[in-house]
Formats: sequence, C-alpha cells, structure tokens
Amino acid sequence: MKDEPGKFESLMQGLGMDLLLLLKVIAILFAAWFVERLIYFALRRGYAKAKAQGREEMTRYRFFRNGVRTMMVILALIAIIYTIPSLRSLALTLFAGAGIIAVVIGFAAQKAFSDIISGAFIVAFKPFRVGDFIQAGETGIFGTVEDINLRHTTILTFENRRLVIPNSILSEDRIINSSIKDESTCEFVEFELALHADVGLAISLLQHQALLHPDRVQGPDVTNMEKPGEAITVRVTKINEGAVTLRMYVWAKDPVTARRMHYDLNEAMLEIFNANNIPFALPIRRALHTDHTRPNPTQHGQA
Repeated sequence: MKDEPGKFESLMQGLGMDLLLLLKVIAILFAAWFVERLIYFALRRGYAKAKAQGREEMTRYRFFRNGVRTMMVILALIAIIYTIPSLRSLALTLFAGAGIIAVVIGFAAQKAFSDIISGAFIVAFKPFRVGDFIQAGETGIFGTVEDINLRHTTILTFENRRLVIPNSILSEDRIINSSIKDESTCEFVEFELALHADVGLAISLLQHQALLHPDRVQGPDVTNMEKPGEAITVRVTKINEGAVTLRMYVWAKDPVTARRMHYDLNEAMLEIFNANNIPFALPIRRALHTDHTRPNPTQHGQA
C-alpha cells in the first residue's frame, strides 16, 4: 500500500507534473467549460429574443454555437500544453526545428480553413438556412438542412439519413432552395397515353381528380405555365412515337406535401384511366431479321 503513492508520484514526475500542475489543468478545463456554457446561454438568450426572425437567426445560432465550442476546445488544449513543462518544451522544439512539418500541417489544414470560410459565407449571404428544404447539386439528394457547423452542413433526407457535406463543396455547388421565400410548390404530374387515347376525356379526369385532393392549394395569380383563371392546367407537352405526354400542374403548400400528392395522383389515375378505357402508351420495339439461308447477291456476283 505504501508503494502506491510512490508509483503515482513517479508517473506524475515522468510527465513533468506535480499536484499544482494537475490542479492548473483541472482549472483550465473547468474554465473552458464554464466560459463555453456562458457563451452558450448568451447565444440562446439572444436567439430567444430574435426568434421572430425565423430560420436565419437559427442558422446564425447553430453556426456560432458550434464555432464557440470548437474554439474553446482548441484554446483549452493550447493552455494545457503551455502549462505542462514537458509538453511545452516538446511543442517549442517541434515548431522551432521542424519547419517542414509546419508546412505539411499548414498544407493539410487548407481544406479545413476553406470549410470554415465557406461556412461563414453561407451564414453571411444565406443561400440556405437551418430548416430549409434544398437540393445540393443538379442531381443531388433532396433534404432538410439540420445543422451548420465550422466544417460541414448536415442534411436530413427523406430516408431519415444524415447527409454530411463539407461547406467548401456546398458553397461551390448549385443549390435548389424550395424554402428561401415561399415553400408552396408546383408539382409536375405526367402521364404517357397512347396516341389513339381520348385526350380530352383524360384531361377532364385529371383536373377533376386533382381538385378533389385534400393537399392541393390554389396557385399564385401569376405563374409560368398555367392558364390564367383555370384551377388545374393540363397541357400536351410531348408527342412521341406511339405516345402523347400530358403534364398537369398542381400546387401544394410545401415540397414534401407536393411529392406525396404526386404519388397519390399516380395511384388514383391508374385506376381511373383503366376504368374509362384510356390506354397508356406502350413502348414500340422494332426487330430486324436477316435470312442467312438466301444467297448474298454480292458474293454471287464475285463468284
């Protein structure tokens, strides 16, 4: 039992620490935690007062909260290294005599600094905010912005998965924001019918079914493709070989509701078109057959 304190003291001496240094390290950790909590509650209080500003204030709050937490961890680590003599001398030796290592570390940190600066630009210029429904890239995944920190942005997808994208990549990519001003969405619902189908009857059935859907909302007065004064517009957008494409323009309160309404209309119109003998388009396939049993005129002439 008497040997246990001696082992502990030797371990502390090997680390270049004594009881006073240990107390200093504990004090640094406590101070870092306390300051982080003070700033956190101050940010929460400021956010509560400006909550009426909505998603923009939430975006700033999330970014600064994550930034403060990261900075306090870095400052606490630097303070601990400076406090412990053995670690301080090791750090001074590395920084003083290892210029190549410093260059390598600086080069490796370029990406991190790029993400931090891009995150600050996102918060400042607000191409999207926490809670916005966006698509990152032309063929990217749709989802709701859940969090923005110094390094990356987290997007919650329809599959309830978190898509983590570095801020530098997200700031350089094209972003489709469905929530930045107005969340109401015009959904394109398309059907390919046979050329001999009764297009007039099909349009009437589409309009009637869309008007009955509980999630449909009235579109804005000035739109791009809808006919003025018409509740539901259906247009013939394409005539291909053996098919005619009908596109219906239906409005919903937000993108998620619009997508759900689209699927409901697909299911309903499948049953309605079949009940009214309106045929869907079928793909046309052409096959070329060659009769290898007949003589080739070219070969016969050469002979």
